[in-house]
Amino acid sequence: MIGFVSEIVFRLIYPILYVLHIKAGYSKDAFEKKSGKIEGFCPNKRVIMFHGVSVGEINAIEKLIKETRKTFPDAQIVVTTGTNTGQEIAHKKLDGTADLITYFPFDTPSCVERFLQSIKPTDILMAETEIWPNFNSACKKKGINLYIINGRISDRTFNSYKKLKFFFKPLLRNYTGIFTQSTEDNNKFLELGSNPLTTKRMNNLKFDITAPNADIEFKKAGRIFLGASTHSGEDKIVFNTYKKLKEKHKDLKFIIAPRHLTRMDEVKSIIGDYCLRSEGGSLEENDVMILDTMGELGKIFAFSDIAFIGGSFNKTGGHNPLEAVIFGKPVISGPSIHNFKDIYAIIQNAGAGFVVKTEEEFFDIADRLLTDKDFYEKVSKSGLKVFEEQQGAMEFVLRVLKGEI
Repeated sequence: MIGFVSEIVFRLIYPILYVLHIKAGYSKDAFEKKSGKIEGFCPNKRVIMFHGVSVGEINAIEKLIKETRKTFPDAQIVVTTGTNTGQEIAHKKLDGTADLITYFPFDTPSCVERFLQSIKPTDILMAETEIWPNFNSACKKKGINLYIINGRISDRTFNSYKKLKFFFKPLLRNYTGIFTQSTEDNNKFLELGSNPLTTKRMNNLKFDITAPNADIEFKKAGRIFLGASTHSGEDKIVFNTYKKLKEKHKDLKFIIAPRHLTRMDEVKSIIGDYCLRSEGGSLEENDVMILDTMGELGKIFAFSDIAFIGGSFNKTGGHNPLEAVIFGKPVISGPSIHNFKDIYAIIQNAGAGFVVKTEEEFFDIADRLLTDKDFYEKVSKSGLKVFEEQQGAMEFVLRVLKGEI
């Protein structure tokens, strides 16, 4: 019934849908791919397909896809996204890894059938929570292994799905496996009706990273407050907070790493007195450094004591706090963290990081970290512990593909 209705509606609104996609920046070719028309791909081996709807999901599964290529060199790998931005990041990061990068089909029987006939996937791994009724049912009928990986359900979505449990339970039972980020997410899927035998916690793929070697010459004197990946408007907030902290903590030094080096003049005008990393500046002789080199920020976290993660006091949505947490460094972010909401939820619950709403809150938590040694040590250890608890997700998925789970 769902398939019949969706097919009729799709055909009725097809012209409108096409116009809306073109206005939204999709090309005619992209729209045709979303309609299931895939050309030039010749599946003749095991086909492993990964789906990440947009940028965040593709970033989360990038390393897994590359490891899958190494582990299964004879397989063909397909990557799909639902958005233009997802396509861009997938091509940027995976062009040399995937055999095909394309769009996920519209969820109608005809689009799904065209897509599956063209791709002929053996295994499909859907990142986080993507439940498409027609696609789901078609995979079940064709005997395709369909998995949710890195699965999660927000409280809001869960409450909505609970009201429609009669609808979602049979769909969830169609999955070959549902593998979740946390015990809480696992329990949510089970409460919605997923199969207890095939619903398991795998942990979070985003934590399967390793700390970069801090193999750079970096001399410091005192403690370091790092403003990482700052955007326009945030430099002043972070620098003003540093100046207030400096009044109480005389040994404190400051490093600011603007997200875009094209803003250097703007940052310099705010800071005033500084040294430049590119010119060999040292925090032994200076209190403030501007990190104006490429590729060093990930290593500088190792030398910092507290890290502010930028893109969070504007509407950017934040940047990855794990680059600091992996070194056991307390992180502080502003309220805009939607790009990494799941990660922040984990590190906040673990007591390894803080999200503040105002400059006053920002100062208060930074001051406490610098003043209370026991509190600082507790936060630092929590960060290292959460990494230890969350890692192993990638190996879990590879074992699934090997048939070991």
